[in-house]
Amino acid sequence: MTACTVIGLGEAGATYAAALVAAGHSVTGFDPVAPSTPAGVIRTATAAEACAGADIVLVLTGAAAARSVARECLPVLPAGSCYADFTSSSPHVMQELGQLPGEALFADVAILGPVPTQGVKTPLMVSGPGSRAVADLLSPLGADVEIADGEPGAAMAHKLLRSVLMKGLASVVVEAVTAGRAAGLEEWIRAQIARQLAGDGQAVIDRFLTGTAKHALRRSREMQDTASYLSEDLRVPAEMTSASATALTRIAAETAQTVPALR
Repeated sequence: MTACTVIGLGEAGATYAAALVAAGHSVTGFDPVAPSTPAGVIRTATAAEACAGADIVLVLTGAAAARSVARECLPVLPAGSCYADFTSSSPHVMQELGQLPGEALFADVAILGPVPTQGVKTPLMVSGPGSRAVADLLSPLGADVEIADGEPGAAMAHKLLRSVLMKGLASVVVEAVTAGRAAGLEEWIRAQIARQLAGDGQAVIDRFLTGTAKHALRRSREMQDTASYLSEDLRVPAEMTSASATALTRIAAETAQTVPALR
């Protein structure tokens, strides 16, 4: 049995705390605002009190609290314990926290999926000296834990790169389906999206990388027209479309500077 502490008992924190209790671990928790406490979790008055005697601390607060929580908890943790920061802090902040004074092994933990739907089986990437402790604790619960090479901050760097795709793609899909609905073509645009997301992913990536630079100027004009159609005719948001037009204009200019002019 491992003595676990969960700081932050919101949706994600409560999910991990409940799963650790169910697995037979002792769990202490702290959250200044969460309205309820998962069954079996001993809730304390302060974060430092929750960490007393812990083998591993899982921090699932908002990123804004990462520094203050670390400064309160790290000094009270014993040598050989693990402090695992699950907040969506930047790689720079994770590096900073990993260098704070303390005897606990620090781990930077990136959550690579939606905890509300996948629970404790949500894939994780970890980096830093405490990585193995996190993997040993959560892998038996069904989590796919990948240990990244490098110091604290490496896992979060991977997550933020993934976010460029996942959050950007989600925003584009929402914008496209909203426009399709307004145009009376929702089912058609849904089918187009599904077709693009299926098949040989690497081939699609290569096609995007080569085709975007080659046709950037023409596509920038097309996206400008598309943005006007969405905002003026359909009266729906067009932020992602407008951003694509701006990016394509930049790529076209950069491409023109690198390709010798035809004489």
